[in-house]
Amino acid sequence: MYECHSPYIVSFYGAYKHDKDVIMCMEFMEPGSLDYIAKVMGSLDVQYLRVIADSVLKGLVYLYDTHKIMHRDIKPSNILMNSRGQIKLCDFGVSGELVNSIADTFVGTSTYMSPERIQGGKYTVKSDVWSFGLTLMELALGRFPFGGDADGSGDKRASSGPMGILDLLQSIVNEPAPKLDKDKYPAELSDFCDKCLAKDPEERLSPKELLDHPLIQLDLPVDVEQWAEDIINTAAAKKAAQNGQPPPPPRIRDHSQPTIPTVGSQRKQKA
Repeated sequence: MYECHSPYIVSFYGAYKHDKDVIMCMEFMEPGSLDYIAKVMGSLDVQYLRVIADSVLKGLVYLYDTHKIMHRDIKPSNILMNSRGQIKLCDFGVSGELVNSIADTFVGTSTYMSPERIQGGKYTVKSDVWSFGLTLMELALGRFPFGGDADGSGDKRASSGPMGILDLLQSIVNEPAPKLDKDKYPAELSDFCDKCLAKDPEERLSPKELLDHPLIQLDLPVDVEQWAEDIINTAAAKKAAQNGQPPPPPRIRDHSQPTIPTVGSQRKQKA
């Protein structure tokens, strides 16, 4: 992690041991994970999904091209946003370096695993693409794509869906990949998810190829700092309401630079 330096990867500052625990010091990311953001804000619109897709793909390309690393655990809780609206990848606990372009260890979060991984086959970097396609579709729907009701009602996220884990894994392997309703979602978003969720990994696009996809090329300006600010304020208001308290004053974006005292500046001046 010391060697990863990218605007699309959460920065790692160091670690130390405290009693029996190892404490890792990392970049502060508020409002936090996309999993948390989706719970606060609900399903996300295409302009925000485009920003997320662009950042995650660039993060994956950086890992692959610079460090020969696959993430291997892409999911909403491992993609974070900071207060500037930057989207970054985190949690490389199961990441591994590529050996001869393939890997055969069975790690990662099962519900976001690609069909070839679930079946125990060897896989390539395109397995991360499947996981991200499932993640992006979940953020668009507001529920986990597999095992949801036809009307999409209720909380059907991966952690609380009605299917048992074995039924879910069988569905991922044996059933057609989920698709977005083309009458409700932009064609660019639907096609992007389709390209990510190709059951045959040979037909799945790579992260670098997906950066040229029409979804990424859409001209949809977004004030990402305002977006992050809105999420933080909405989360604070909802938390206050749950506790029976009035909403706190909204956080206002501050672009001013803090004054950092120099050594000796606090000393008493001589008369």
